[in-house]
Amino acid sequence: MAYEGLAQVYDELMADMPYDRWLAFTLEGWRRYGRPGRVADLGCGTGNLTVALAGEGVHVTGIDLSPDMLAIARDKWETLKGDSGGEAMFLEQDVRFWTLPEPVECAVSYCDTLNYLLEEDDVRQAFRQTFSQLKPGGLFLFDMHAPARLREYAHNQPYMLDDDRISYLWTCEWDEERLEIEHAITLFVRAGDGDLYRRIEECHRQRAYDREFVVRELKAAGFGEIHAAADFDWNKPADSSARRWFFAAVK
Repeated sequence: MAYEGLAQVYDELMADMPYDRWLAFTLEGWRRYGRPGRVADLGCGTGNLTVALAGEGVHVTGIDLSPDMLAIARDKWETLKGDSGGEAMFLEQDVRFWTLPEPVECAVSYCDTLNYLLEEDDVRQAFRQTFSQLKPGGLFLFDMHAPARLREYAHNQPYMLDDDRISYLWTCEWDEERLEIEHAITLFVRAGDGDLYRRIEECHRQRAYDREFVVRELKAAGFGEIHAAADFDWNKPADSSARRWFFAAVK
């Protein structure tokens, strides 16, 4: 999903997303496994976490499939970069095949980016490619929506928003056999200060995977030590009650 229409209003719609908690989870991972010098942020979107990580004084490459999201991310970095010594750059690449001129010490992928990989082979390829782009001892930190979370989305639909600038209608179709959901979103975005609205149609598909599958495929890709947690808590087991799984895998 390239987010062509949604990019310009993405940050407004996602204003309540817990970027501070993703940052805290990452910093705890660095405390446990070692602080990196170079980091890849896979599925970086508009660069909120990329900029925050660069603010910690490391060199971060944000990777995303959407040129519109990346344009916003670049502008954000130019506006917000400080004197931390960190750096940020952005590349348009597929997370299944991402590559950099030299390996990095850490790769992160949050905000359920990997749930957009709809086939098991896509997940395998993303894991293998990430393993290949990490230095020995490198760390892969990521999250995924658990099946329970996608079921909740389907059960609680439809979703509606009606405010002065943005309105939307959001419905879902759920496939229990594949643990796959399709989000159909119709947005109406006010054009300037007038009464005209721009209509944007978005269709997003995500698939959840069993925790055992994720761990097994990380091992098959070559990762050694693997830690599975849940809901931003390093000490919470990634069991069936979890809504968002977190993984730390070491090369």
